[in-house]
Order: sequence, then structure tokens, then C-alpha cells
Amino acid sequence: MSDRQKTRARPNPRRQIAESYCSILNEGIRRRSVLKGLVAGLGGVALAPLLSSQPAAAAGGGSLSFNELERVRDDRDHWPEGYDRQVLIRWGDALFPDSPAFDLATLDGKAAERQFGYNNDFTYFMPLPHGAATADNGLMIVSHEYASPFLMFPGLTDEDYRDTLTDDQIRAIMASVGLSIFEVRRADGKWSVVLDSSYNRRIHMGTDMAISGPAAGDDRLKTKADPTGRAVFGTISNCNGGITPWGTMLSGEEGAMDVFAGDYTVLPNQELVERQGWDEEDNDIYAAGRLESRLRFEDEPNEWMRFDWVVEIDPLDRSAKPVKRTALGRFTHEGAQCAVAPDGRVVVFMGDDDDFEYLYRFVTRDPWNPNDRAANRDLLDEGTLSVAKFESDGTMRWLPLIAGEGPLTAEAGFASQADVVLNTRAAADLLGATPMDAPEGFVVHPQTGKLYVAMTENEDRLAAGEGDEAEQVNAANPRGPNPHGHLLELVPPGAGDKPDYAAETFRWDVFVLCGDPAVAEDGAMFHASTTANGWFTDPDNLAVDPAGRLWVATDGPPPEGIADALYVMETEGEGRALPKLFYIPPVGSECCSPTFTPDGTSVFISIQHPGELRMDDNEDATSIADIGTLWPDFADGMPARPSLIVLSRNDQAVVGS
Repeated sequence: MSDRQKTRARPNPRRQIAESYCSILNEGIRRRSVLKGLVAGLGGVALAPLLSSQPAAAAGGGSLSFNELERVRDDRDHWPEGYDRQVLIRWGDALFPDSPAFDLATLDGKAAERQFGYNNDFTYFMPLPHGAATADNGLMIVSHEYASPFLMFPGLTDEDYRDTLTDDQIRAIMASVGLSIFEVRRADGKWSVVLDSSYNRRIHMGTDMAISGPAAGDDRLKTKADPTGRAVFGTISNCNGGITPWGTMLSGEEGAMDVFAGDYTVLPNQELVERQGWDEEDNDIYAAGRLESRLRFEDEPNEWMRFDWVVEIDPLDRSAKPVKRTALGRFTHEGAQCAVAPDGRVVVFMGDDDDFEYLYRFVTRDPWNPNDRAANRDLLDEGTLSVAKFESDGTMRWLPLIAGEGPLTAEAGFASQADVVLNTRAAADLLGATPMDAPEGFVVHPQTGKLYVAMTENEDRLAAGEGDEAEQVNAANPRGPNPHGHLLELVPPGAGDKPDYAAETFRWDVFVLCGDPAVAEDGAMFHASTTANGWFTDPDNLAVDPAGRLWVATDGPPPEGIADALYVMETEGEGRALPKLFYIPPVGSECCSPTFTPDGTSVFISIQHPGELRMDDNEDATSIADIGTLWPDFADGMPARPSLIVLSRNDQAVVGS
């Protein structure tokens, strides 16, 4: 989710950061990671002098040979010299031969269902045929997280749009979120959408879906339209996701509460509504409750419980009904990254993208079957959901969330596993999981077996010695407040050989502490050769390219004058934790979910919410009239359009090298 959606204010850096870091380092963070060699001789005072803010050559042995960009913030996007940037598809572009032309004046739900959606986030290139290493033909699987109506249609503002939207515009908005699946091909170095592909598909708020797992059929999921509690129309707030070993997509629903309207105090479970993220001032964001009574609490008190799940979608079968897999828990899902344990069981790693929320893992009961794709159809309905607890000695444990075990008793409200998955956050609270700093991107490194996870930021975490113990700094979240975010490295047993992602205990370390190394109060920790252009804040989406480099997309609000951008760094060797600035989107944009062809010669990037900040003062845009950019068209009568771009080297060599 865009941090601007969360309306977080950025306070000035404060408190005695150096002192708090010293106490944390003494607890064990001195151990291995980027800090190894950088904090030697710390002496208990400021950290910034150890970190270079001046341009420097890449560390010896590094593979990143492109010329790093200089920071810039304007209404255009920027990429390295020697590269070609192609806008592959924009909001409103055709996905089918009969898709209507994009026309704001006539746009309605039926048209939007045949077009590429808005504010694309999760992005994945799946080679065709599935399982092959082909680099010139594949499926693009793209989620559309949310819409900003006042930046889509002329004449609306952020204050009046709910009352001003027409019914057709509301239907168009509801059809413009969800997911797009479409085939792409490369010929003569250029990519194109295959409009007549049998794979092309739109999934949106009107798509028929099933509900499976422990909560399926529960009374709390039954509605007037679905008295079985096993079917639902649509998915919404689709943030990031992952791909299963058998080639289905897992889409994380995040922040669906914002779509609902009405008075939640009429509901019997008001505490759960509040825990799930209800905000009185930020609800009914599409005015959809005007058209669909199910989205009004008073008319359908259970509909809201049927969202904020992980949805499994089969991109290879247009006839396959998407399924909400309730065994994976209900919270504000950022993504769902998959790995395979040595015994063949599938492990799904998930972050709950809110301040002081948790990291989760789901381990299937049974191993997956690589020889029979259909045999894995319901694999994600049986298994163990766990939550992470970090220790200061560099270990972390996965605590099982099982009804009837430990504090999850019937007396505590957890008489069944349905209770656990419907109120996952409260169950994790009882187990004493470690509250994190808005965990977002999760990625498994296929070569080393390590995992990387982004903590985007948390300005509400108090400094050591202040307030509630649960909100103070801890080893895994070492700054209070933490306006800049950080990256953790998780190491399962056997990493580098046969990583056991299902093991109860992992090792962990801080990989990067974000911020400006030249500002002592930031307490940033990168490689000592990080340049004035290479450091970053607010890490969000993570990806590992075929060469094993870690790519980090940021989601601000960044410091004044700095745009969100895409960075890349090594995870091992002399260039470990040495980021380089690779791509800068236009002002107010977030570049999301870099994904690569198997040969590494093209990287696809989603550009989300272009122009959401004004150009002159870095404040939120309130309408098309003060939007920060009209990228990529820059045409009269055309708003900014979220788009999918692809970057390739002019010589067709590996991106980044």
C-alpha cells in the first residue's frame, strides 16, 4: 500500500539515537551483516562517520557496472545510459481484441473490465510454457492495488469526489482494481501485448470466487447473497503477492476495510473491526456503497469479513475460479512469497503491512506434487500458520497459531481454527510475537537460501525508555522512531545447501538501516562505499534477479527533494549492502515489483500512482489540476496513467551488469 494512503506524517529525527544504538549493538546486532567491519571501533558514539556520503567506486568484485543515476525529482522518469525504456501498457489500454478505446468521457464498468487496470503493484513475468526458461514469451501477472478517483476523472477533488462521482465512474473504478493477466512477446528487442491470447483475463470486484480452509462455511462469513459462507464476489486492495511452485499466483488483499461504508458500531465484533484497520475518516473510498448494499455495514454485517485474505489465482486456466485461502490468516497482506522445504512441503512467507504488526509463515501439511499440477489444487488448505518472534541473540522462532494450544484457548476466544484465522492479529498478540515496523516486501534468495524482508517505517515506535515496553526498540526494530525503515536478513538452517524453510528456528540479522549516512541522527547503516545517490529510505518491494542481486523499490514519503526509486545491490562479497540507484519514476510515483526474464536481459517495473504528489511543494495532489505529472502521455485531456514499463540494455546484455 502507498504510504501516502496511510497518511503518516514525517517528524524530525529526534532523541539520542547513538546511545540507543550502542545498547542494541551490545545485545547482538554487532554480529555479522553489513555492520561487520563497519562498526568496528564504534566506541559508543555516533555511527555516521563510519558511512561514506561521498561518491565512490563500486567495491571490488561487484557485478553492477551501470553508471549510477544522480538523484532528481521531476515529472519525467530516468534510467541508466545505454538502456532502453519502453512503456508496455498503461491504465485503460486494451487487453483483448474487442477492448474499447480508452475514453474518460464514456468509461464505465464494462469498458474497464476489458482494459488494463489502475495503480499496478505486484508484477510477475511467467515464461511460457510454464516451467520453461524462455525469455521472449510469457505471461504478465499484475495486481491493481487501489484507485484515486480524483486523479482519474477531471472535475473531481479529494474533498468532493465521493458526492460527485457518477454511477458509471464508480463502476469503472471497481472494475479497474483487482488483477490483469496477459501474454507478452519480444521481437527485435521490443515487447508487445498479445491481444488474442487465450490467457488474457481481468479479475475484479465482480469476479466469482470460492472460500476455502478453516473459515469456509463459518457463520461469520455467511451473507444474504451467500448463505453457505463459501462463495464471494470479487477481490480488492490487491497489493503484492507470490507464485506457488505449481504456477498459481497468491494475491495479498491489503486494506479492504477502506472500501466499506456505514456505521461499524452496528456490528457485533467492533473490536475486531478496529483491529483490522477501520478508520472513520478514510472509508468508502470509492463511494461504492452507493451502488452495492453489501458494502454497507448496516445492510450486510458479514461482507467485510470476506476480504483481507490471500487469494489463489490460476493464470494458466481462465476457467479456474479464484479461491480465498483462509488457512493463511486474515490481516493486511502485503504479499505471499513461496519456498519449498527439503521434504517438499511448501512454505509461504507473509508480512502484515501496518505499524507494530507481524511476520507470518504458513507450512503446508503435505508436500507438493511436481508431477501432477492438479494434485496441488487444495494444498494450501491444510497446514500450520505461525508468527515470528525475534530474540536479541540473533535467533528467531516461528510460533504456531493453533487453536487449543498455549494461550489460544476457547476462553480466550479461540475455540476453533476458524477463530484463529478470522482474528489472526489477536492470536499473534497472545503468543508474544515481535511487533515490527510495517513489514512489506519478502523475497527468497534462490542461490543462498536466505530471505530478505523490508520494514518500511514506523514513526510511532518510541525511543528506548519511553512508553509501553511493547512499543520500544528491540533488536529486530532498532530505532525509535523509525521514519526510514530497514532490511532484515533471515537465514534458515541449511541455507546455501538445502535450506529448511519449515524449521522452527532461523537466524536473523539487520542487513541495512535506511536513511542518509551524512545525517548522524538518521543512524543509517549501508556499505561504507555507498554514494550520495545510493542510500535510500522506506524500502517496500524486493526482488532477486537471475544473477543473484537484490533489487529494492521504495515507497516514501521520502525526504524533501528525493523521489521514490529502484535500487540494486549485492547480498554477498565485497559489494554486500552497497546499493546503486538504477531507476527514478516521475514525481509522486512508486515503482513496484521488479520482475525479470529468465536470462536477465529485461526487467519489468510497475509505475504506481504517478503524480500523486505536487511538483512544487511535495504535498499530496488534490485533483488533476494540481497533479505532479501527466506521465506518460503528457497529452491534453489525458490524466497521469499508471503503467507497466520494461527496461533492457541496448546491447541486450544482462540488466544491471
